[in-house]
Amino acid sequence: MPRYHIDTIPVWDALRQDSECLLCVLRRRSEHLLADRYLGGSVMEPDTRIRVNAKGFCRDHQRMLQDRQNKLGHALMMLSRLKEVEEKLDGLPQGRGTGRAARLWGLRSAEDSPASALGELHRGCVLCDHLDENMRQYAYSLLHLWKTDGAFRQAFLASKGLCLPDAGLMLDMAAEHLDAAAFSEFQAAVRRLLGENLRRLEEELEWFTLKFDYRNNDKPWGNSRDALERTVNKLRGWTLGEDPGRDKKQS
Repeated sequence: MPRYHIDTIPVWDALRQDSECLLCVLRRRSEHLLADRYLGGSVMEPDTRIRVNAKGFCRDHQRMLQDRQNKLGHALMMLSRLKEVEEKLDGLPQGRGTGRAARLWGLRSAEDSPASALGELHRGCVLCDHLDENMRQYAYSLLHLWKTDGAFRQAFLASKGLCLPDAGLMLDMAAEHLDAAAFSEFQAAVRRLLGENLRRLEEELEWFTLKFDYRNNDKPWGNSRDALERTVNKLRGWTLGEDPGRDKKQS
């Protein structure tokens, strides 16, 4: 069975959560699952070790791994990664840096400089790469539902849509996989939802600020109590507030 058929279930589930962005829900759920997986039985699997040794983890995902309180699993991965970095460090090119100095010191180009080589040792994240693969699959599944499931299309059109970054992701994906007419229709829907929901957030956030005026003390908050967090999440992807990837009982 093609994977997108399997992935349509979590896409539907994320849409029903009524968040500012259903892809942010899927991204956080996927991040948590991946973090658990890397600290689970896969920590001892050779192919996992190879991937971790090659790239390691970014700062955000290091913190996510640390929060899981599996210090032994985390330490074993970092020990293996540390040995890999030490080995690569021994093979670093010698020289002063870039440009003419690099050529004088026998380096083929600025990219061969020690600074550039050191940079390669701390760039990248194996969990980020895995997450990007998952999100492209979820994005494809969303498009599949849009094209084939009228109920999903109507539910999506009635939703809060996507955050600003994920709107861009979906339009890029749609440009690859939809014909001109279908792309035009999908693009119009995404842009309309984004515009409508940005205006809604503007009203809610403005009322949030006005509630700090003593004259509005007795007036109801309405939907504005968490307007700041939701505005940030709409503009940047999930960043603040309740983690949409965690069940409320786990939060």
